[in-house]
Amino acid sequence: MICRPGASREALQLILGLVKNAPPQGPRSPLRCLSSSFPLPRQPVPPLAQTLERYLHALKPLVSSEELEQTHELVQDFGGPDGVGEALQAQLEKRATKTENWLTAWWQHAAYLESRLPLAVHSNPAVVLPKQDFDDWHGQLRFAAKLIAGVLDFKAKVERHLLLSEYMRGRPLCMDQYNKVFSSSRVPGSKHDSVLLYSRSRRPPVHITVVRNFQFFQLDVYNSDGTPLTVDQIQHQLLQIRHHSWKTDKEPLGVLTSDHRHTWGEAYNTLMRDKLNRDSVSTIQRSIFTVCLDAPVLKFSEGHYSSRMAAQMLHGGGSYSNSGNRWFDKTLQFIVGEDGSCGVLYEQATAEGPPIATILDHALEYCRNPDTVRSPMTRLPLPRKLYFYITPEIKRDIEHAKQNLDILINDLDITCFNYKEYGKNFPKQHGLSPDSFLQMALQLAYYRMYGCLCATCETASLRMFHLGRTDTIRSSSPEALEFVEAMEDPRRQIAEKVASLKKAVLSHSAYTDQALKGQAIDRHLLGLKLQAIEGGARVPDIFMDTSYAVATHWKISTGQVAARTDCVMCYGPLVPDGYAVCYNPMADCINFAVSAFNCCEETNAEKLARSLKEALDDLQGLLLHGGETAT
Repeated sequence: MICRPGASREALQLILGLVKNAPPQGPRSPLRCLSSSFPLPRQPVPPLAQTLERYLHALKPLVSSEELEQTHELVQDFGGPDGVGEALQAQLEKRATKTENWLTAWWQHAAYLESRLPLAVHSNPAVVLPKQDFDDWHGQLRFAAKLIAGVLDFKAKVERHLLLSEYMRGRPLCMDQYNKVFSSSRVPGSKHDSVLLYSRSRRPPVHITVVRNFQFFQLDVYNSDGTPLTVDQIQHQLLQIRHHSWKTDKEPLGVLTSDHRHTWGEAYNTLMRDKLNRDSVSTIQRSIFTVCLDAPVLKFSEGHYSSRMAAQMLHGGGSYSNSGNRWFDKTLQFIVGEDGSCGVLYEQATAEGPPIATILDHALEYCRNPDTVRSPMTRLPLPRKLYFYITPEIKRDIEHAKQNLDILINDLDITCFNYKEYGKNFPKQHGLSPDSFLQMALQLAYYRMYGCLCATCETASLRMFHLGRTDTIRSSSPEALEFVEAMEDPRRQIAEKVASLKKAVLSHSAYTDQALKGQAIDRHLLGLKLQAIEGGARVPDIFMDTSYAVATHWKISTGQVAARTDCVMCYGPLVPDGYAVCYNPMADCINFAVSAFNCCEETNAEKLARSLKEALDDLQGLLLHGGETAT
């Protein structure tokens, strides 16, 4: 789901898939504090010499020998006795002792709030669920009612401190992000955005926002005694919303939130001059979450269904489709289409994908077995329709946002597919990490298309530490280059190719382990750079080097969805000439979503998807013919 190293979406690779909802032994412990039921260590600052050594190693498959030699000299100057590296390191270590987490606030601003790119496609990830078993508005409202009740049930567990602690590799994780996903919203600004958190206010919100036909409604989801509405009550209220939103000639105000952040910031200031608009916008921002009741879209062939639905969840299909049913600043948006489409769109300044996946898993399980509580006989007040005063200036802003969004949507190339030959059990049977195995398949697929490797990032969770967010796992290692070269060399024996694959997989697994322990290089390097900027010093030459630009130009951004549900995550590439590749490895199959931009003639999502399928096939044949099944 995508985090973006040095850009606003490295938090979009989202989910590493290493989070497990069970401790190593014994029963799980209930949540007893904001972060975890156990005291968590502070995030460490890696040793400077270690990071610089690993940085040079990571550059080997990405730059020429001449460029590497030049960078080696810069690294020596930076980390030497006369360099600024040790001073910056000392300042960073001092910061780590004085803050709860030396990185989190910096990362939230650098990766998200300071980015000016649109949230639609460029930042917000979407999770696409299989088509539900309804295809009319009756089924839509019933399913949406159960989904809302399921999310409220999860929220109650958070508030009552009943949420079970999560573990990764036997260690408890920070649970703080669960306290920030509800009743929160991003707010545009001229230079940087901010985040509003209402869940910790004296009177937390008791309503959600429901959007249909571009019209927003406030729906209170608790009875006067504080109990949540039953499924039947919620369905009744959704029916009222449907009756009061039958017109489709309303301005798609929500598309304003999809625009460039500076442009939306200016439009936001214009919108908020009017008291009616301020009240309506505040109601949306304060709401627990948003539910988008989408109109049905044009039918597509079964082979293209998942790809088109991924696009629909990601951006709404355009200004004349369902994009006006979105408020992209809102942290949580559940999307339920009249045609059975269903998914989640989220803004990740406050949280990464794993908490979202957990909420989604819980809500869908609730939908299968909802509580059968009898509804009170009391009459419910009608949901409140939110009105906006649309001036000619605001109307112009909406028209410009519609044009910009439609251009962005037409530029996005996305392909989803289900690989059915095998799933995560196959590499496990050969003693290989499924995630590392899939990352090497992706390296091979890219190498076959371009004849080289590129900077590839995958998100590692730092939730083992108090208030931890993410770091980057680098998949394009020297060992990965050796592997893809061996695979493409007809002179190499099968045994050699198997050995090189296993070496590359082990290297990736080792780097993953380092990243999870807070010992990866990218956040540390970012911290050193930001420490220099914060201190008013000149940015060190190591960060102005061509090699650093190449190493952080993420042509492949990847993310793994760690959800029990049959779903796939999607988001746009980090860079104009890059790809985003998300995958959900299940026991016997793997869901993939590949995206690229049409404006780049060098990239093609469908072509990379085909190359990835071929790579997965070839690795299966390689292990079956040359590898021994692990015992």
